[in-house]
Amino acid sequence: MQTVALGTSQLQVSKICLGTMTFGEQNSESEAHAQLDYALERGINFIDTAEMYPVMPRAETQGKTEQYIGSWLKKSGARDKVILATKVAGPSRGMHWIRSGENDLNAVNIRAAIETSLQRLQTDYIDLYQLHWPSRNAPIFGQKQFNPELERPHIAIAETVAVLADLIKEGKIRAYGVSNESAWGVSEFVRQAEQQQLPRLTSIQNACNLVNRAFEQGLDETCFRENVGLLAYSPLAFGQLTGKYADDAKAHGRLTIFPPTWSPRYTRASVLEASKRYAALARAHGLTPTQLALAWCYSRWYVTSTIIGATNLTQLKENIDAFDVQLSPDIMSAIETIHTEINNPGQ
Repeated sequence: MQTVALGTSQLQVSKICLGTMTFGEQNSESEAHAQLDYALERGINFIDTAEMYPVMPRAETQGKTEQYIGSWLKKSGARDKVILATKVAGPSRGMHWIRSGENDLNAVNIRAAIETSLQRLQTDYIDLYQLHWPSRNAPIFGQKQFNPELERPHIAIAETVAVLADLIKEGKIRAYGVSNESAWGVSEFVRQAEQQQLPRLTSIQNACNLVNRAFEQGLDETCFRENVGLLAYSPLAFGQLTGKYADDAKAHGRLTIFPPTWSPRYTRASVLEASKRYAALARAHGLTPTQLALAWCYSRWYVTSTIIGATNLTQLKENIDAFDVQLSPDIMSAIETIHTEINNPGQ
């Protein structure tokens, strides 16, 4: 497994990152530990989680994902072998059970979040601490355009940067990143850090997959020039790009066991149509749809590490093995044709 530098930080991360948001909802603690053991055996040293996990978010389960990772770290003694990333929730989005819904990205909330995450993870530092979504109004989670009518009070990026810099100085985190961010947001984080002569952000975690290539619309150049590494999440588009929903609309998975209001962008008719075409392309060339989707993501020059998730070891093995799949020029050309004809339906 290849490792690369993450942005401007000293962190060396594997090109595949293990996502964990199924731990505590779709996966038991023992299943979570088995996935972590297997990922480590395969050379994956990068683990991503969040204080709001598991998904789907519920008051009864919130924090279980970090707890399961913490118990594994204690049992395995592997803390110094992994790069551990977690996230602080932004303004509530209806999750009143996280700090009573008062989740904006100021010093009080960030410090409360980091302390509870450290306790659950049974560690005294986080390698990469991420802002799960912006404080301000921004076009995220399937909102395709910026809407100024949705403006709301928010915490200035300058204030958030100062808090994160203090946490680095105190040794509680080694680096920080953003998630679900825009090109303007990344640029503003860089500007504020430079103005205050504080540590810069090192990464951005955004959706990136065959039906959502929005990162290529400006964020790619911004992150290249500012040396901010992309951690690509949802490379299988909530399972759509595995082909299973195209084969059986009632197939067991996130899109059928969670309410249809959860991430509706991946249930659009255009996403299903594009997924069917990508699945057919894969099978015509002797690949599984999963191999095609992941091999495409793994090969993007702008992706530092791809976050994969699974609910069983068979899926996890296929996801990791896809790293060795090379897509031919003919396949890449066909992918671009589909992308042109059905442009970013999952954005």
